[in-house]
Amino acid sequence: MLLSAEHISINFGSRQLLEDVNFYLNENDKVGVIGINGTGKSTFLKVLAGVIEPDTGRISRNPNVQVSILAQNPAMDDNATVLEQVFLHFPAEFRALNEYEAKAMLNKLGITDHSQKVGTLSGGQRKRVALAAALIHPADVLVLDEPTNHLDAEMTAWLEDWLRRFKGGLVMVTHDRYFLERVVNHITELSRGKLYHYEANYSKYLELKAQRAEMAEASERKRQSILRVEREWIMRGCRARTTKSKERIQRYEALLDQDAPETDDAVQLAAASSRLGKKIIELKDVSKSFDGRPIISHFSYNLLRNDRIGIVGRNGAGKSTLLHTIAGELTPDAGTVDMGTTVKIGHFSQEGRELDLNQRVYDFIHDIADEVRTDEGTFTANQMMERFLFPGDLQSVPIGRLSGGERRRLYLLSVLMEAPNVLLLDEPTNDLDVMTLSILEDYLQGFPGPILTVSHDRFFLDKLAESIFEVRGNGQILRYTGNWSDWARKRREEDAPVKVEKPKAAERPRERKLKFSYKEQLEFETIDDDLAALEAEVAACEEEQGRCGSDYVKLQELQARQAELEAKLEEKTERWVYLNELKEKIDAQNG
Repeated sequence: MLLSAEHISINFGSRQLLEDVNFYLNENDKVGVIGINGTGKSTFLKVLAGVIEPDTGRISRNPNVQVSILAQNPAMDDNATVLEQVFLHFPAEFRALNEYEAKAMLNKLGITDHSQKVGTLSGGQRKRVALAAALIHPADVLVLDEPTNHLDAEMTAWLEDWLRRFKGGLVMVTHDRYFLERVVNHITELSRGKLYHYEANYSKYLELKAQRAEMAEASERKRQSILRVEREWIMRGCRARTTKSKERIQRYEALLDQDAPETDDAVQLAAASSRLGKKIIELKDVSKSFDGRPIISHFSYNLLRNDRIGIVGRNGAGKSTLLHTIAGELTPDAGTVDMGTTVKIGHFSQEGRELDLNQRVYDFIHDIADEVRTDEGTFTANQMMERFLFPGDLQSVPIGRLSGGERRRLYLLSVLMEAPNVLLLDEPTNDLDVMTLSILEDYLQGFPGPILTVSHDRFFLDKLAESIFEVRGNGQILRYTGNWSDWARKRREEDAPVKVEKPKAAERPRERKLKFSYKEQLEFETIDDDLAALEAEVAACEEEQGRCGSDYVKLQELQARQAELEAKLEEKTERWVYLNELKEKIDAQNG
């Protein structure tokens, strides 16, 4: 066992994040921690890593066990270079031995300027530098909070392979369901302060969770049925003087005190959109460059009402630039972006709105709209907040009190409150829990207008996208039909080296006269007798088995002998067929 957490409890203000929970991590355990945003997943990781102390309970680990952590928002030294940051807490000797490996890892994560100051990096680049620092640590336990955020598909595939080969214990929070499917062998679900453990990857977890829910519902139906019978008995006026009657009343009261099974609340999304005319957005010969580097070059596209477009490409290739240009937030260097008069864009950007951390959740949403009309009816701002899992007590808190995932969910609500009819989504899955993601996907599939989404979430693009735009970073934007898996397969086929066969020198055809070799002639003459002998041996072996009685040792020996003889018989039969066919061809050739 690498570490254990026993009877852990922790409060955050008025919220009970963990309540008397236990957790154990063994070598080669790869645990995915899931749960609704705001339930305390990041806090749980910090407790395991020893960053914060629980209110009650104990964390135990062998003194020799090394733990490395990747925080959701890692603290960094803005004045350090990238390479200095990676080795910030290591001695010079360790850096000397591991500098080459660290540089190779940073390159894999798209950080090629190792002397760049951390203070000049984007949020995504900072997270990738922190990931390299966590992975270079010679750890027995890796604790990773959202490691796939800000990674493109190539980087994610590399990290997936790296973690699969990691021999220690792994605990991570991630929304990447392909990661949960392919890397982890254990799912821990955090719900209402309790931990539920499943020895499973993601698909098996869904199956086991459904079984657990069905069992809980069946138990509750049985409890309610017994309560109904017992209630009727009591209402008829039981005689409580007898011992049996008292025991029956006590059993009834015990059943009455039992809690019904609790289920997590789920975000409720309703399609809120404005009327959309025939003309949507048309890009004609659009070009855009930054610092002399072409991002979009002579790109044309007419957006259609039912478009479901996934935008992919390496980090820094210009995917967000393409969305900003389509939204009319960036003016192209050449070409035109023509927008229909009824178009109302909902742009969920990677950076998000500038949120005032001191503003109350309630005020932030009410400043956008007091109510919104959806296909399920008209909802007030308060009702929409509740549907997005912001109950009354959370509506009154400052935004700064929310978790990273809750802020992301609040930002998504703010976009949908404006009732857009065209959605431009830039990394919408970052920091959202897997339950909310599943509901968001169902909502987007029913959205009545076009959707363009930049995402590195392979599962999300497989479920939503019907075509893929690949931004190459050199001005090229290539279009593919299908979802992410279709695109990935086509790209592998395109990148596969073409085999060029050398032309063979023309040969004059020569007729080869068929005939038996000397060895084949001898074999042909004796093969019928050989087959008959093998068949006789098999028959004798079967006969002897019938006489074994209870001598199981002898019986096993004879069965093994029979299997060996039958294999030889099959091989000899195939040879007999070949030789006879050859004899027929020779006879036909000789007339």
